[in-house]
Amino acid sequence: MDSARSKAAPSRTAIVPAARLAGWVERFAASHGNVQEEPDAGGLLLRASDGATALLQAPWPDDGRPGRGADGVQRLISLASQERKIGLVLVRRGGFAVGVASGGKLLSSKTGSRYVQSRSSAGGSSQQRFARRRENQAQALISAAAAHTASVFAGHAVEYLLPGGDAALASAVLADPVLRGHGQRSRLPFMAVPDPNAAVLKQAARDACSLRILVTDPA
Repeated sequence: MDSARSKAAPSRTAIVPAARLAGWVERFAASHGNVQEEPDAGGLLLRASDGATALLQAPWPDDGRPGRGADGVQRLISLASQERKIGLVLVRRGGFAVGVASGGKLLSSKTGSRYVQSRSSAGGSSQQRFARRRENQAQALISAAAAHTASVFAGHAVEYLLPGGDAALASAVLADPVLRGHGQRSRLPFMAVPDPNAAVLKQAARDACSLRILVTDPA
């Protein structure tokens, strides 16, 4: 895709389950005209006759199990419909939500809360005491989230990890020694989420197993 054009034209992202992708592509073509498929390193690019484009990205790599079908869209649908187990680790300062998802549904999950104070603008020894307290609170959150993640993942053949929330906290949880057997698994793109809770985790499980589509309107 031309970089100058993509910067000038408005774009948006859609999250679409595999079962709805064919209908989404039909509506895209109805709105923008005849569509041509173009291979793209980040997925499959659909280029419409009016200049609009849609970059379709599978929720995971094929890893030797490519989708099947007569065209690129059908192959993406096939790939995204495969049963893959994803370990979700969503962490923010207020708490965590972890789970194992497959087919857009949670197979196992756990949520919890741990308070971590915001940064302080105070100076001197007060700031140092505050920083130590905040660090201890963050470590308590990391340790609790890691322990629960290990428990939730137990008994599941997790194939991919999906961190979300606060990037530094999620990375720290996955680096905890209790998750030594899981921390090296392939990671899916980081997911931005609000404060983790059961509802946020359920939505993340659905989104983790759906296709991401970057739509760029005609310039």
